[in-house]
Amino acid sequence: MQNYYGSLCTKMYEILHNKAPQDELDFYLSYAEKGMSVLEPLCGSGRFYIPFLKKNYSITGIDSSNEMLSKLKEKATDAKVYLEDILNYNTTEKFDYIFISSGSFSLFTEMQVCRKILRKMKDLLKKGGKFVFSTDSIANKCPDETDYKISVSVKTKEGYTLLLKEKKHYDEITRTQYSPGIYELYNGTELLQSEKMDFQTHLYELGELEPYLYEIGFNNVSVYSSYKKTKAENNKTEMFLYECSL
Repeated sequence: MQNYYGSLCTKMYEILHNKAPQDELDFYLSYAEKGMSVLEPLCGSGRFYIPFLKKNYSITGIDSSNEMLSKLKEKATDAKVYLEDILNYNTTEKFDYIFISSGSFSLFTEMQVCRKILRKMKDLLKKGGKFVFSTDSIANKCPDETDYKISVSVKTKEGYTLLLKEKKHYDEITRTQYSPGIYELYNGTELLQSEKMDFQTHLYELGELEPYLYEIGFNNVSVYSSYKKTKAENNKTEMFLYECSL
């Protein structure tokens, strides 16, 4: 399924990305203040959500992967999280601060859907609130590959080998990076389980999103190229960080 984090994908993610990178975590924490209501769409297995929770922020999470949310709930049984598609998430609550980390916004590759999500985020914010998110840039585009190759190999706690085989294709017209993958779990040479994932991301150019953000009602938009809030000046950076205020 497109960009769905299944059981093997979640298992590998937990091995490789159990904790948030400190510089990225500090960046998102820098916008939070005590007493704020915080929303993290695409919260996954909680590597950002849980540090916020441990600092006693009032934080709500949303994710469409049951496997990822199950991992989060194992770590924090009292977590306020919802198994939901962002666009189907309905609440009367408004939030002071919303953030989408780790370039996850790029997982939405259809531009009409992206615009709907941006509007949804704006509608969920309180007046004076901030929406902060990151995207991958076109500096991340990969050369095309015709065959699947092992890109990641890890050992599970049971001693099994978990592989990810991928091949890449970049569409210049839509700026979509296609990375179909096959996860395989082995006990020695015995294949125990396999799982396919249709991984796709939209790679952004500087200036591509800003008009939409202003159009839907954000009053101020800043774009950074690093977690130190360095102003983005070109497409050579691997990510764009957007700080949007109402």
